Amino acid sequence: MKQQYDQILAIPKPFVKWAGGKRQLIPILNENLPKTFGTYFEPFLGGGALLFHMLTERIGQKCSISDLNSDLVLSYTTIRDRVESLIISLKNHEHNYQKDSKSYYYSIRESNPKSQIEKTSRLIFLNRTCFNGLYRVNSKGKFNVPLGKYTNPNIVNEDNLRSVSYILQSSKVNIQCRDFEAVLRDAKKGDLVYFDPPYQPVSDTANFTSYTNKDFTFDDLSRLAELCINLDSKGCKVLLSNSNSKEVVDMFSTKHWTISKIQANRSINSNSKKRTGHFELLIKNY
Repeated sequence: MKQQYDQILAIPKPFVKWAGGKRQLIPILNENLPKTFGTYFEPFLGGGALLFHMLTERIGQKCSISDLNSDLVLSYTTIRDRVESLIISLKNHEHNYQKDSKSYYYSIRESNPKSQIEKTSRLIFLNRTCFNGLYRVNSKGKFNVPLGKYTNPNIVNEDNLRSVSYILQSSKVNIQCRDFEAVLRDAKKGDLVYFDPPYQPVSDTANFTSYTNKDFTFDDLSRLAELCINLDSKGCKVLLSNSNSKEVVDMFSTKHWTISKIQANRSINSNSKKRTGHFELLIKNY
């Protein structure tokens, strides 16, 4: 472990399970990063697997991260600024869950806490105990995933939360809640922008884009493709992950883009036999 991390017990990793999370693909993503770049931007933050890898491997790297999911962004800032209070709250959830998991889970799912600590601990608790660790909200913005079948879920995970808190405090990381197009104002020539949006469905039954109460639509994908062209014209380095779909290939078929097909598993499929053998696309302009 690098010398900078003597004060922490574990290398930081995502504190939430997220549909399309990139932990399994870190070695491939790392190979596809440019050798040099300025600020690192990630406008669809999600679980932040590549961010935590970046901060561990590239000490002093300047990062600007954002997401449209306000509860998720709040969680990052809460862990950074108030991790010990959050751990106490999560231990309380764990204690009550162990007494009556079903009743307690659904009572928390229905709750609507107002404080920063309780909102964040609710998100992490539900993420750790819900079916498949799937974050999904309905059109009214309500979390609607049923209870998962776990015997002993890791609700608190103190070591990792403290590691995440430490690395977010000690690094040059700017955290914002905003739409992905806002990155065009900030990214400069030589900066790296990594997009990992909700994926285009590859079949009628594979449509999962409900991370917020505003689905990521085909129009949003078109906006994203246009944004990538504008970033390219500014001299930014652009890396994009998406599903192996014809729509995505067609949008990035010009000479600016190199498209690679990589193998990936789908950890959230309810049928475990259908979690393997999938391909994703990596698209870049450098």
